[in-house]
Amino acid sequence: MEERGTTTGVRDRSAAETAAGGGGRSRRVEHIMSAINREPLTAPHRTRNDAVLALGVAVLAVAIALTGGEGIRPGPLGWTLLLAGHVPLVRRRRRPVVALLGVVACVAPYYALDYNPALPVPATVLALYTVAATGTVRRTLITGVAVLGPTVISNGLTNPEGALESLEISGWIIAVLFIGIAVRYYRLYVASIVERAERAERTREEEARRRVAEERLRIARDLHDLLAHSITLIGVQTSVAAHVLTADPERLDRKAVAQALDDIAGTCRTARGELRTTLEVLRAHDTVVGAGAGSVSGAEDMRGPLPGIDGLAGLAETGRVAGAKVELSVRADGIPPSVGAAAYRIVQEALTNAVRHGGREDLTVRVGLWTADGALRVSVRDDGTGGDDGSGGGVGPSDGTPGFGLVGMRERARSVGGTLDAGPGPAEGFEVTATLPLSREDEVR
Repeated sequence: MEERGTTTGVRDRSAAETAAGGGGRSRRVEHIMSAINREPLTAPHRTRNDAVLALGVAVLAVAIALTGGEGIRPGPLGWTLLLAGHVPLVRRRRRPVVALLGVVACVAPYYALDYNPALPVPATVLALYTVAATGTVRRTLITGVAVLGPTVISNGLTNPEGALESLEISGWIIAVLFIGIAVRYYRLYVASIVERAERAERTREEEARRRVAEERLRIARDLHDLLAHSITLIGVQTSVAAHVLTADPERLDRKAVAQALDDIAGTCRTARGELRTTLEVLRAHDTVVGAGAGSVSGAEDMRGPLPGIDGLAGLAETGRVAGAKVELSVRADGIPPSVGAAAYRIVQEALTNAVRHGGREDLTVRVGLWTADGALRVSVRDDGTGGDDGSGGGVGPSDGTPGFGLVGMRERARSVGGTLDAGPGPAEGFEVTATLPLSREDEVR
C-alpha cells in the first residue's frame, strides 16, 4: 500500500510538472506573439527595449569584426564610426527616418575607408526594416529609392565590374523593405481583428443591457396593470360589502354579502396566480441574466402564454362585478399574440381607471375592438364625470397623485409600433383609443 501510494504521488507530481511546463511554454509563446503583433509606435518601454537591441546589434558587429572577414579590420576611426552608427537605433521607433539617416551618416564614411563591409549590415538592415514597418508604403518606396539610387550609381561609376554585386545588395535591401511592409500589414490586420472582436463584445454587452432594461420595464408594466386592476376591484367589492352591511342592519342581505366576499376571494386568487407567474419569470431572469442577451431571450421564452383578446370577456365580467355596465364588442380575429397582449393590457388599464374614477354609480363603459387598414383599433369610452389629470383613464387617483396609467398604456402601444390617445370624450366621460399595427409579430418585451 505504501509503495502504491508513493508511485501515485510521483505520478501526480509528474503530471503537475508537465502541466506547469506546458502552461509556461504556452505563456511564453503568447508573450512572443503579443510582442510581434504589438504596434511598434505605441509599445510600452520601447526606448529601453530599443537601447538593449542597439547594444545587442553593436555586440554582434564587434563579434563579426573579431572573427575576421573581408576588408580591413577597423581602426580607431572605423570603430568610432561603427559604434556611432548604432546610437541612432535607440530612437528608431520614435524617429525611424531620422534614425536611418543617422546610421547612413556614420556608415557612408565607414565604407569609404574600405573597412570590413559586413560589420554595419545588421544596423543598416534594422534601420531599413523599422522605416518600412512603421510607415506608409509611399514613404517606404521613397526611402528605398533614396538608398538604392546613390548606391547603384556610385558603384556603377567607381566599380563597373561589380554590377552583379550591386544588384545583389539592392535585392537584399528590397527584400528587407518588403518584409517590413508585410509585417506592417500583418499588424494592421491583427489590430482590425482585435478591434472587431472588441466591438462585437461591446455590442453583445449593450444588447444584453438593453434587453435586461426592456425586460425590467415589461415586468414593471405587468405588475402595475395587475396590482392596479386587482386592488381597484377589491376596493370596489369591499365597498359593496360594507354598504350592504351598514345600509339596513335589520334586513341584512346575507346572500349579497356572501357574493361580494366571494368576488373578493376570486379576485385575490386571480391576482395571486398572475403575480406568482410574473415573479417566477423574474426569478428565472435573475438566475441567468449574467450570461448575456441569450439568457434574457431564454427568460422571455419562460413567460408562458401572453394574455390576448380572448381574455377580454373576463375583464368585462370583472368590471360588471365592480358595479359598472360594460358593453364589449370584438370584431377581430387572427390577431398576433404581441398585439393581442398589448390590447388586453390597454383595455385592462382603461377599464380599471374607468371603474375607479368614473364618479357615478350607473357608470357605463363601452369597449370596442375591430380591425381596419391593417391595424387593430381599440376604443374604451365611459360616461363618467371625471376629467384627466394625466394619470390614466377617467380622473387621476383619488389623492391627486399622478400615476402611470397613461404612460403604461402608451408604452404598451409603442411596444408593437402603435399609438394611443387618451382624453375627455366628445360629450362626457373619458375615452382611450389605440391603433396597433398587425404586421408586427415580434414578442412584446
